[in-house]
Amino acid sequence: MADRTETEKRDLEKELSAAVRGEVSFAAADRALMTMDASNYRRVPRAVVAPRDAEDVAAALRVCREHGVPVVPRGAGTSIAGQATGVGVVLDFTRHMRRIVSLDPEARTAVVQPGVILDDLRAAAAPHGLTFGPDPSTHSRCTLGGMIGNNSCGSHSVAWGTTADSVHELELLTYGGERVRAGRGTDATGAPTGLPPRLRDGVKALIDQELALLRTGYPTDLPRRISGYALDALLPEAGTDLARALTGSEGTLGVLTEAVVRLVETPAARALAVLGYPDESAAAEAAHTLLPHQPLTVEGMAADLVGGAAGLPKGGAWLFVETGGESPGDAAARAEALCRAAAGATTDHTVVTDPAGQRALWRIREDASGTATRTPDGGEAWPGWEDCAVPPAQLGPYLRDFRALLAQYGLRGTPYGHFGDGCIHIRIDFDLLTAPGIRRFREFSYDLGELVVSHGGSLSGEHGDGQARAELLPKMYGRELVDLFGRFKDVWDPAGGLNPGMLVRPARLDENLRFDVLPRRPVPVEFGYPDDDGDFSAAVRRCVGVAKCRTATLGPTSTDVMCPSFRATGEEQHSTRGRARLLHEMLAGEVITDGWRSPEVHDALDLCLSCKGCRSDCPVGVDMATYKAEFLHHHYEGRIRPAAHYSMGRLPQWLHAAAPAAPVLNALARTPLAAVAKRLGGIAPERTIPHLATEPFTRWWWRRRTPATGRTVILWPDTFTNYLSPEVGRAAVRVLEAAGLRPLLPPTAPLRPAGRLPRRHRPLCCGLTYVSTGQLDQARAVMRRTVEVLTPLVRTGHPLIVLEPSCAAALRTDLPELLSGDPRAAALASSVMTFAEALVTLAPDWQPPRIDRRVAGQTHCHQHAVLGDAPDRQLRERAGLTGQLSGGCCGLAGNFGFERGHYDVSVACAEDQLLPAVRESDPDVAILADGFSCRTQLEQLGERRGRHLAEVLAEGLG
Repeated sequence: MADRTETEKRDLEKELSAAVRGEVSFAAADRALMTMDASNYRRVPRAVVAPRDAEDVAAALRVCREHGVPVVPRGAGTSIAGQATGVGVVLDFTRHMRRIVSLDPEARTAVVQPGVILDDLRAAAAPHGLTFGPDPSTHSRCTLGGMIGNNSCGSHSVAWGTTADSVHELELLTYGGERVRAGRGTDATGAPTGLPPRLRDGVKALIDQELALLRTGYPTDLPRRISGYALDALLPEAGTDLARALTGSEGTLGVLTEAVVRLVETPAARALAVLGYPDESAAAEAAHTLLPHQPLTVEGMAADLVGGAAGLPKGGAWLFVETGGESPGDAAARAEALCRAAAGATTDHTVVTDPAGQRALWRIREDASGTATRTPDGGEAWPGWEDCAVPPAQLGPYLRDFRALLAQYGLRGTPYGHFGDGCIHIRIDFDLLTAPGIRRFREFSYDLGELVVSHGGSLSGEHGDGQARAELLPKMYGRELVDLFGRFKDVWDPAGGLNPGMLVRPARLDENLRFDVLPRRPVPVEFGYPDDDGDFSAAVRRCVGVAKCRTATLGPTSTDVMCPSFRATGEEQHSTRGRARLLHEMLAGEVITDGWRSPEVHDALDLCLSCKGCRSDCPVGVDMATYKAEFLHHHYEGRIRPAAHYSMGRLPQWLHAAAPAAPVLNALARTPLAAVAKRLGGIAPERTIPHLATEPFTRWWWRRRTPATGRTVILWPDTFTNYLSPEVGRAAVRVLEAAGLRPLLPPTAPLRPAGRLPRRHRPLCCGLTYVSTGQLDQARAVMRRTVEVLTPLVRTGHPLIVLEPSCAAALRTDLPELLSGDPRAAALASSVMTFAEALVTLAPDWQPPRIDRRVAGQTHCHQHAVLGDAPDRQLRERAGLTGQLSGGCCGLAGNFGFERGHYDVSVACAEDQLLPAVRESDPDVAILADGFSCRTQLEQLGERRGRHLAEVLAEGLG
């Protein structure tokens, strides 16, 4: 039997590869990446095919049909009901079929392929004053094909409806290979237009037989009725709209190859009214009363979701209500009028007209699908009842009953979502790891299904039924109409080859759970994972698949970092989600079978820059830099490492040893011997070896011996500042002393009783380079020494000022998480301050020199992710340094950009944000780059010199 299965696999692979011009992969890594979407479910595919065009789709369907293999069309994989997972061949449309074929501003239509990203379509339509109406929170990465498959909606559906309202025509291929051009209207026979003979006869006969059921079986007055097949769209009085009927069919009837979609006019200006209410029930009761004012959005959120977000009026829950107008004044006036009309029920309100302020508030809402996966106490919460909907006027009573049912089952969740449409999103703290918890999940789902239906609602109000809710469709529609869904499916797909187990004749809602395959006991690890109780599996489970890391481009005002390697390569395996999926499968051991030795996981993590951007930008706080360090530690345990791990991973040792010979080594770096050294050290040949300081910062410090007064602070002489850019340290000393602070360098042993510091010492280390290369035993050793030496100073209240952002981040996070059992490590971490943070906090009355220049450059990725840059912005403002630094990552990222094989990706990352920002700046603009890597990248790629903020301020001192 095993031999036969292997033969069938080889035959399928051979025939697919011969028939399809796009990529065909049976590789474990590619299959592992497709086992899950953003739902609770997991199914392992046999292969992944990335078709180049409709002919490729037809060829893949033909081969799969001949082999009896099912097919699952997939977009960005952000579906939350399981419909983007499958056991057969997954068609990945995100790689090639992502072209906007045409856009007609006069007709307000666009022709798109299924892999087009929504934001790309919106960007193309924007110059014409148009947009695509539906806008789910995943708009930066979701595809039009996925939106059509799920009938997605988004926050503007109160104005512009669902995707079905925006679909004009669809081109599809059935599993049997028939081509369909679905639109609106009938042909000469009275059948829907665009159908080949077999389908035409079968669909017409079915509809003619069931006219009465179609007219009476669907709930009315429900704007978010997404569940099931929309067969009532085929009624004559509905215009026999086949395109609308197929929208939301979840890839179970045909594979979309092209679509003609409608565009809507974009308001010239928008304002955001934020209305506060005592609680979410009050907000839910009020939402539908705002609809007569014709708002663009009516979104609801409660205090337990938004936390301490700034800019919100007084209240325990809020409605975000957007208004449009011909001018900013017109939009604001409409918002103010709406606020006055709502005043009787609100606790407070505010109107936000500033676009940046609106974006900041909308980001809270868009990130909710991720942030809601963690309860306030840090517990896990999951989808499953993410988007049921009721008539808007029923939302208040429904929410009260819903809360009561949660309490009855001892469950918790945070409702939010499209209150104006009666659609609620919620993630619930189901226990999906144990048999009793799964039973409770099933029982609760059945009871909640009945509750939704009792309020006249739909089981799905946006994301489709998939496996999560399709089992419960008889509760909503009755057995007769659900049987009709099955008969309709059989007309289109008699072989049952398209997305089986979804929507029609579905798998049970408690089968195929993605947690089933994970180990039940924590695996031994090195880091403490404090937010996951030390459990690496729980840390990996954080990724729920919302795929914010798959955003291909950052906007001009974005300060985000995640995920630079995905933006450089466009490959799923180089996204944070892709890497998390591979780690999940590594722990499962079914597809990825080599555990910590897995080459698939290693290859995916190889292009992770350890930028830590996901730690802050991922809505659920996935920390891939830490996971990478953990993996590399185990992967190379007892084995010879790559040369770069020895040359750059142990850089502090090499630089300390090389310091006395710096002039000689600098001279040799300009000779042919440098090429040999780079080859031996695993360094990219394109890179120039950085210049060594002939006088390290610490040597200058001890030679200087200048007395100072003021509050004592400890200035950390990090490896990069000490040996490679001592000018930064010298400038920082000058500025700190000008601000009335007294910097001292740390000793190698506790202070002598007289408080004097020894002149000669071996430098301490934060352990950064050891962590980034996964040499965690060495990292722990140097960190312990650092803790032992600095603890006496920390106990006396001396803050530790760190100039290099990556070293500050390592001391703030890596050190306490790697020394999780040592309370001194946490104390040391809490004493760490950045240069700007120290000046703003410890010298609040000091007025820095007025520079009065514009700045450009990039906020260091580790600073963005771990440390924050609010003090930097405040200090720059006080010094008259204006302008915004870009987001993203410089691409050098410590050792990453120097390692052989990484140069092209490193340059692509720099070209994403940093280099364009510098090129577009005027010659008199100051280029800020606090990180040594950022400055080196600028220097080596031929751009202008970047400087640390300390250097700019020191220059301003005169």
